[in-house]
Amino acid sequence: MTTTLFIEQMLNGIGYGLMLFLLAAGLTLVFGIMDVMNLAHGSLFMGGAYVAASVHTLTGSFIGALLAALAVTVLVALALEALLVRRLYGRDHLSQVLATFGIILIADDLVKMAWGPSPIMASAPAALAGPIELIPGLPYPAYRFVIIAAGVLVALGLYLLVNHTRVGMLVRAGASNRAMAEWMGVRVDRVFSLVFLLGAALAALAGALMGPLTAVQVGMGEEILIPSLVVLVIGGIGSVRGAFVAAMLVGLVDTIGRAFVPMALRSVLPPTLVSDLAPLIAGLATYALMAGVLAFKPTGLFPARG
Repeated sequence: MTTTLFIEQMLNGIGYGLMLFLLAAGLTLVFGIMDVMNLAHGSLFMGGAYVAASVHTLTGSFIGALLAALAVTVLVALALEALLVRRLYGRDHLSQVLATFGIILIADDLVKMAWGPSPIMASAPAALAGPIELIPGLPYPAYRFVIIAAGVLVALGLYLLVNHTRVGMLVRAGASNRAMAEWMGVRVDRVFSLVFLLGAALAALAGALMGPLTAVQVGMGEEILIPSLVVLVIGGIGSVRGAFVAAMLVGLVDTIGRAFVPMALRSVLPPTLVSDLAPLIAGLATYALMAGVLAFKPTGLFPARG
């Protein structure tokens, strides 16, 4: 294993972690403030990826595709919040899971009707198709580097919004003690709507950015929803800081498990056994991380609710 390979894989892990953060941040805010377990969050991620890929193919403008994905997904989320999610406030989590799981099934069928059952191709902008040299002797795909930069900027903007604005104050108050916030005169319904739409926008942005790196296909939202829930549990429900730290940990652990564990196993085990064992170990690494954190911090690393 060379130093260049190690650095490249660590950057890949950071990029994956930042995309997980975009999805998990909205999920943890919705669950932490609204107390709504929204399994349909992954469907918003999928919708953002499909809209961005289609608009980029039609117009050739990647920025336009990102804006279109955000606009369409936010409008869909607005209708979803008004027609369904508001009815789930105060309901038990089982009801929320069943209702939002139904949205997953409906969303998957709607995508099949609109785009067909086969994956569609999403391409990166032509200007970012090649590599850039971060340091002499270390080329790295330009698009992956832009994803890292975009993730960092969004994380910084979200931090400033949550911690240094009046809106963020209301969000933190709701995450810490919703009943007290209501007694202090906070319009909780408006805060709920804003948080839900913000979470949808973050999910759409993550889907649009991840589209050129993964297959844009039916069910992609469910696939990334599972590690996002792991991030939510590790970081602490309602904590944006916890979601960021947990997403970085999960991204790096997942990348290390998939990139380096097979290399280590090949030195001591037969290749046929490695091909069967390595994916299993890599898949279990994230859950082992979650179990290790919860063993010492049952409420997560930075729980919003004291």
